[in-house]
Amino acid sequence: MKTLTVSVVTPDGPVMEDSFDMVSCKAESGELGILPGHIPMVAPLSIAAVRLKNGNETTPLAVNGGFMEVRPDKVTILAQSAEKPEDIDVQRAKEAKDRAERRLQAKQDNIDFQRAELALKRAMNRINVGQ
Repeated sequence: MKTLTVSVVTPDGPVMEDSFDMVSCKAESGELGILPGHIPMVAPLSIAAVRLKNGNETTPLAVNGGFMEVRPDKVTILAQSAEKPEDIDVQRAKEAKDRAERRLQAKQDNIDFQRAELALKRAMNRINVGQ
């Protein structure tokens, strides 16, 4: 069976490069499923988990935005940050979630609500992938 070479790269360097049967992710336009032989495309990614499937095994990655370039035999994800489940400090992510929720509930004039909402989304994504 054909596979896709998947490369995940952040400003800090490569996170992973391996072969997978399928890539599922959430782009800004909706959910995408990429199989070998997919037409070339580029899509902006949302803050969400990327699921890499090999047979019956699924490997999740917490990806915080970025872009995905698809070619028939290769998928490259250029992300602002990406973490494997074993690299995620779930307790720290829960603390970040609590902080972001408190900021959003405070409704003070000096709070940047868009930044707090993004922090909340990133923390929830890390918690979901890390557990």
